[in-house]
Amino acid sequence: MLGREEIERKKIKEEGTTVIETGNHAVSLAAKFARADVVAAYPITPQTQIVEEIAKFVENGEMNAKFIRVESEHSAMAACIGASATGARAFTATSSQGLLLMHEMLFAAGGYRLPIVMANVNRSLFPPWNILVEHSDSLAQRDTGWIQFYCASNQEVFDTTIQAFKIAEEVNLPAMVNLEGFIMSHTHMPIELPMQDAVDRFLPRREHLWKLDVDNPGTFGSMSNPEYYVLMRKGIEDAMKEARTKILDVNTEFEREFGRKYEPIECYKCEDAETVIFAMGTIGKESKRAVDELRNEGVKAGVARIRLFRPFPEESIKSIAEGKKIIIFDRDCSFGKGGVLSTEIRSVLDKPASSYVVGIGGLDVPYTTIKKCVERANGQKDEWITEVHP
Repeated sequence: MLGREEIERKKIKEEGTTVIETGNHAVSLAAKFARADVVAAYPITPQTQIVEEIAKFVENGEMNAKFIRVESEHSAMAACIGASATGARAFTATSSQGLLLMHEMLFAAGGYRLPIVMANVNRSLFPPWNILVEHSDSLAQRDTGWIQFYCASNQEVFDTTIQAFKIAEEVNLPAMVNLEGFIMSHTHMPIELPMQDAVDRFLPRREHLWKLDVDNPGTFGSMSNPEYYVLMRKGIEDAMKEARTKILDVNTEFEREFGRKYEPIECYKCEDAETVIFAMGTIGKESKRAVDELRNEGVKAGVARIRLFRPFPEESIKSIAEGKKIIIFDRDCSFGKGGVLSTEIRSVLDKPASSYVVGIGGLDVPYTTIKKCVERANGQKDEWITEVHP
């Protein structure tokens, strides 16, 4: 039986009001509003609150879903694959080492073309042990065939998770929504919740093109010769290209229904900028303050926060970067090559760019650090920032 507090809490969260919630609970609420059918769960810091909250929803009857408690993150993704393959709307969440343990099954989800949605709470990788934010866990999965989003507010987390289900189901690819450990996962922010019937209109049930069916048996993932294998792998690439357009279409529909929009790249004062900062996640948000300070000092700076990493928005990056000095901030590193975002951006630009690896292991990246890096960037510099105020 629900207590008075739980009844009021349930009522408030169903009436389209604004609530103050953590990034983790923003994900839980989004999975509930999206009417996920199957949630496979294994705990890991700092993600655990997501699946704990969903477990409460299921136990209290607020969410009509099958909650599967598994023995590992590898099994969590395997369970989602099985569920999605039958036509169910499947969801899970993980972080850091858990995401790495899923690695094999991430390729399976992408290869089977299953529209699974997963939230990943970005956290540094071991060794040494560290539970604070870094993007290396998710960027290490960039070749698995998953659409990848990077958020910078709890409202964006909620909205992007809802959108991710629709996009995934329209292009038959899995989607990963990334939010930063503790900076977002455990921070309370306002979230405007929609009415359930509005989400249902936006996210109707979609019949899978293919699924496991006892009345119409079939084989999935069996041995294939090269002639068929190459076509199936090319199909993933073609679907990623299709996703570029679908993401824009879904965003337009979302804005029409809910009044909020999210472009693949969020630009701030880029139009007349002579220097543009590229970054993902909360560093992209923090860079706005640095841009304002630089503008006050006569430096025409802007920031382009990349929300969509896969498929990579290369044409938009080219357009934003044209005629401008480029500075890139990475909260990750591909050892031996430098920042992953920097490598990707440089691959589509025919011009030099300054690159900074920052915030590794959760090291704070205040706007003052960003501003100092911009001031000393020379268009060629690659540098690790290993202190808060370099």
